[in-house]
Amino acid sequence: MTGPTLDRRGWIEPAAGITHAASPNFDARPSGTAPTLLVIHNISLPPGVFGGTEVVDFFQNRLNYEAHRWLERLRGMTVSAHFFVRRDGGIVQLVSTDARAWHAGVSRFESRENCNDFSIGIEVEGTDTTPYTDDQYRALAQLSQVLCARYPLRAVRGHEHIAPGRKTDPGSAFDWPRFARLAGWPRRLMPAT
Repeated sequence: MTGPTLDRRGWIEPAAGITHAASPNFDARPSGTAPTLLVIHNISLPPGVFGGTEVVDFFQNRLNYEAHRWLERLRGMTVSAHFFVRRDGGIVQLVSTDARAWHAGVSRFESRENCNDFSIGIEVEGTDTTPYTDDQYRALAQLSQVLCARYPLRAVRGHEHIAPGRKTDPGSAFDWPRFARLAGWPRRLMPAT
């Protein structure tokens, strides 16, 4: 699949359906650490509400907490992800893939703690139980191929797999076999379903 590429600074080239919205919530990866893990999340703000500016605003520390009473519980949180995939398949990049985004929190994968150090995080607009769209699966597949062309990614997991008991996303609605098939990921690199 031909499509966008990453520039030398870890930013995907803007194109139709791809935008940048830089987040201040990132820092450097540990020296000599390349991303080897792709982490899939879901998010919607307020929960179950799609299509607004709230998710990007949250990652940019500009969220209007008074817009909905549920949002108040997020006050003071500083988080980010490398990418956000909207319901229509639009991709927003928030953090360079060369930097450490703050998406995984307390996490562990294959005996390594702090997955932010060695992962790339993709937030998909949705909920654990709302089916994801065809456009989102296509965008995720294309994005993962771009990332695989640059980094030695060797596994894909959901937030639920690296922070079990604490996180549940991307949830039961996420079709792992479909994503693997579209992206060309060998099944052995995906979580057991």
